[in-house]
Amino acid sequence: MTEQVKIVRTDLELECPNLDQALRDTGANLVLLPDNISQADLMAQTRDADLILMCYTPITAKVIENTKQLKGIVKFGVGIDAIDIDAARARKIPVVNIPEYAEQTVAEGAFAMMIALAKKLMPLHTAMQNQGWVWPTARWIGSDIAGKTIGLVGVGKIGKSMARMAGAGFGAKVLGYNPNMAHAAMQSAGVEKCDDLQEMLKQCDFVSVHCVLNDSTHHLIGADELACMKPTAILINVSRGAIVDEVALVQALQNRSIAGAALDVYSLEPLNRKDHPMRALFDMDNVILSPHLSFYTQEAMQRLEGETLARCMEILNGQLITVKSKDPRLMAQENGVVFEG
Repeated sequence: MTEQVKIVRTDLELECPNLDQALRDTGANLVLLPDNISQADLMAQTRDADLILMCYTPITAKVIENTKQLKGIVKFGVGIDAIDIDAARARKIPVVNIPEYAEQTVAEGAFAMMIALAKKLMPLHTAMQNQGWVWPTARWIGSDIAGKTIGLVGVGKIGKSMARMAGAGFGAKVLGYNPNMAHAAMQSAGVEKCDDLQEMLKQCDFVSVHCVLNDSTHHLIGADELACMKPTAILINVSRGAIVDEVALVQALQNRSIAGAALDVYSLEPLNRKDHPMRALFDMDNVILSPHLSFYTQEAMQRLEGETLARCMEILNGQLITVKSKDPRLMAQENGVVFEG
């Protein structure tokens, strides 16, 4: 009798009903685990797993080394910084993510927050709810996006979508900082390449972060970079919290050295009002806080579940796993993978 395949999916709070049912339909034992599971409990559940699906829960070296028969790790999402890729490679366990399901979706989310801050929609809504009406005094005056300068920190697929919306869509000037991207490639995306991040930030009315988190981008936007920004400038981050020095960001907002921020991601998630390092932001009317949901639309989730299932079936069927990401950490894999394109 063939032993039943065991699949462990972490972060059950991100509901994936179609994916879960399809995996159960294969006859596998699907175990769903909560976001805040301890490493010890995770190790106990994954020790005899054939497949791990994760979104936010760290898959550490200890977790990987504790497994007996693990055939693959699938990140149902984009960022892979919570997976110890080196430990997986040492065990010849392939790792794959789903990089293409929400580029336009996340860019739309970032742009929506940018518009909301520029037009002061959040405090206007609150004032209308509380007072019923407001008059056009200086407190409520917004700003146009047309004719402004938008700086992109990272010009990958999401950044390019943001550039198209801002440039062709709204008539803004779009600058970009991405050291590994050629001038010609940026130009074809409607972006003027900047080689110096701080010099770019000095010119921008809006700054939107779209790079991956790795050793070179950790706290890429620090106190010095925030100090370069105009006092009228707005920062948007829908990528990863740790790309920004969040302590410095809170201070910059408290000191009004920048005009506002829209955040969908944080180094420590979830946020809370009690003891979170960024809790002061809850009381600022020039800040929009989103619970890491810029990707969360019906269309994007359909794509995410479909692509995740395809990668899982490759693993379960003993096939090479398709890697669509160009992330060097995934491209460096040598076992059990095939690279698209």
